[in-house]
Amino acid sequence: MRIVVKLGTSTLTHKTGRINIRRVEKLTKILSDIRNEGHEMILVSSGAIGMGVGKLNLKEKPDDMATKQAAAAIGQCELMYLYDKLFREYSHMVAQMLITAADIRDDETRQNFQNTMNRLLELGVMPIVNENDSVATEEISVGDNDTLGAVVAKNADADLLIILTDTDGLYTEDPRTSENAQLLDIVFNITPEIRNLAGAKGSKLATGGMLTKLNAAEIAMEAGIDMVIANGTRPELLYDIMDGKKVGTKFIGKK
Repeated sequence: MRIVVKLGTSTLTHKTGRINIRRVEKLTKILSDIRNEGHEMILVSSGAIGMGVGKLNLKEKPDDMATKQAAAAIGQCELMYLYDKLFREYSHMVAQMLITAADIRDDETRQNFQNTMNRLLELGVMPIVNENDSVATEEISVGDNDTLGAVVAKNADADLLIILTDTDGLYTEDPRTSENAQLLDIVFNITPEIRNLAGAKGSKLATGGMLTKLNAAEIAMEAGIDMVIANGTRPELLYDIMDGKKVGTKFIGKK
């Protein structure tokens, strides 16, 4: 299988923006093990701005574009250094790919992106994709890494997209405020009723919420790709997803 895994800021970092070392080490170990089974893996990783905010000792994510881009440039270095170091311990090589929405909209650059990604996979290298936040502006921004994950999955002709976040999946109500909230195991269509279940965005360091995940699901499903939303605080759930067990909320691609 060709799998795209999107790692959210809340999965990778503490609330301070500093890297959650224990969790990231566990994630890289499990992802490496899944690769050892013969699956092709592409990561779409958030966390650059969050890590930059932490490294700069800022109390919260900045509002102005220049500081956001500066934080992204600082955090991206640390993020890739960490991935390279941890995956190398399990004999896996990684490569950084930074893109903007403009790269996907243009036929030539989109084809170049696809060619590079496919060649990296053929060479046994794991592409790690992020939006080029240090140069992206509103006009050329994908907007959030949930959508980016779906766009990458579509362009990679992936079999499965897994979005790891800080919740177990899509609920009938907000589980943080309602005891009656029930987890939806499976979704076949993104209806207005399903969209109404999406609440506000979560972590202060994150750029998305459940609504962006539903947007990503719609892109993936239209491309015939299954998508799973699962809790990134429990990396071992990746094994259950690969074994076909019920985990989180699964969105069924249109075949």
